[in-house]
Parts: sequence; C-alpha cells; structure tokens
Amino acid sequence: MSKILLSILVTVTIYHADPKQTDDTPFITASGAKIDSLNPGKHRWLAVSRDLERKGFVFGTCVLITGTNSSLDGEWEVKDRMNKRWRRRVDLLVDTTRTGGKWKNIKLTLLNEKYQTKKHVNK
Repeated sequence: MSKILLSILVTVTIYHADPKQTDDTPFITASGAKIDSLNPGKHRWLAVSRDLERKGFVFGTCVLITGTNSSLDGEWEVKDRMNKRWRRRVDLLVDTTRTGGKWKNIKLTLLNEKYQTKKHVNK
C-alpha cells in the first residue's frame, strides 16, 4: 500500500515525444529513460517543473494525479524535467492520438519515494 507523503495543486498539461515539444533527443527523458516511440503513453511517465523537484518530486518517484476527470487520472512516475520557465506544473507523456489538454488546480500526490509497480518499470 502506498503512503501519501505530500499533496499539492498544480497545472497539468500533456506533451508528445516530439522535438518541437522537447529537446533534440525526444525519445530519451531527462532521467535517461528511453521512451517507446511506437507507444509512448504506455509508460505513464511525466515531467515536473523544477520547483517540484525541491519538494520531493524527483526521478523515480510515483505520484497520483486526481481531478482531470479522464483516463489520465491515476499513478504516474516522474521520469522527465520541464523547462525552467514553468512553476507548479506537470506534463504528462501521451500518445500523439491525444491532443489538447490543460487542467488547473489538479491534485498531485507524492506517494512512497521510489515506489514502483510493474507498469512503471523501465524496460
């Protein structure tokens, strides 16, 4: 069972593994994890703004997203870092079939540090 360590309200957006939305290595996250180019959404990985890293939302931690009222709610793993211009924001890695997505005041809950389930393990 996961233990809740911290909950805060953030803005949630989506992103694709595309050089227009990332850097010049769109299939490698800031943590060094390799994204499946055919099915990036299967990972349920997210990027966090740098201010959230100071609160414990670091690579490998599991978080719970609640409040998007969609299939995006649920457990995600921190695997990427957002551009330094963003604050109190997370970016969910999704397939290119999903477009447009921004939600404000979404509950982001930090679960057990480095907690991983089978669906989060990097292959």
